[in-house]
Amino acid sequence: MIDHYNNLTDKEKSILLDGGTEPPFSGEYNDFSQLGSYVCKMCDSELFSSVSKFQSDCGWPSFDDAIQGSIRKKRDASLGRIRTEITCVNCDGHLGHVFEGEEYTKKNIRYCVNSLSLKFIPKKK
Repeated sequence: MIDHYNNLTDKEKSILLDGGTEPPFSGEYNDFSQLGSYVCKMCDSELFSSVSKFQSDCGWPSFDDAIQGSIRKKRDASLGRIRTEITCVNCDGHLGHVFEGEEYTKKNIRYCVNSLSLKFIPKKK
């Protein structure tokens, strides 16, 4: 994992290690729809399948499901409100936040993820 850490840009480190957030609509994967998997940029653990990605128009990539056992949820009381932070279960890298009850999809959950915390692996043909 140290090799991956050394390859992170300053912006990626500010998100994955310091819990930052990239500006809305700026991320590489916000408007992206190829088939494959999204893995943690810091440790390469598989986090999301493209099958669970949907367009929420919130400004960040959105998923309604995660790979089982890949995400850790933590209470986040920053910015004067209570949210649920999501991190990679393997390396504890900050990914974004999860929201429930918004009714975007039938699963009624939205993982709102920073593109800078992800790496896309295309589906093999």
